[in-house]
Amino acid sequence: MKKLVRRLGIVSASALMLALPVSAPAQAATPYTPEAACSTEFGGTWSRTSDGHRTLTAEYSGAKWGDVYLMYNRATGDNCVTTVKTKFLGTGNSMDARVYVQGASDWKRDQGYYNYYAAVRVSASGKCVKYDGAITTSSDYAMNGRYTWGNCG
Repeated sequence: MKKLVRRLGIVSASALMLALPVSAPAQAATPYTPEAACSTEFGGTWSRTSDGHRTLTAEYSGAKWGDVYLMYNRATGDNCVTTVKTKFLGTGNSMDARVYVQGASDWKRDQGYYNYYAAVRVSASGKCVKYDGAITTSSDYAMNGRYTWGNCG
């Protein structure tokens, strides 16, 4: 249901963008912190991990488009990876948040067209994880993550 609400926001945001004057001010800060994105999607209280942040810089333009975070919920032992935009806010872009749990057969991901963030949750108790995130437009992309095992436990 939360993903549906997030996706419906794309239509609302598109309609709002059409109503804005051409000389609209620069984009405001994202309304979502990584903690808020994980909490909105999965409930609970989330904390940033020690090696759980990478900046998403566009490959061709070199502009910062967002960040990817690895979060931890102490109460459940779950991990959440969230890709949070800092550019193109309120506009639906292809976004990806992925996490790979040691011993799993493949990455677990949240991929879609989102206005603010993508988020995925896994149980990784007693295991290590890798993570990454991406934002893609028709002419450029930004992708980053940690591709070695870490945050074990």
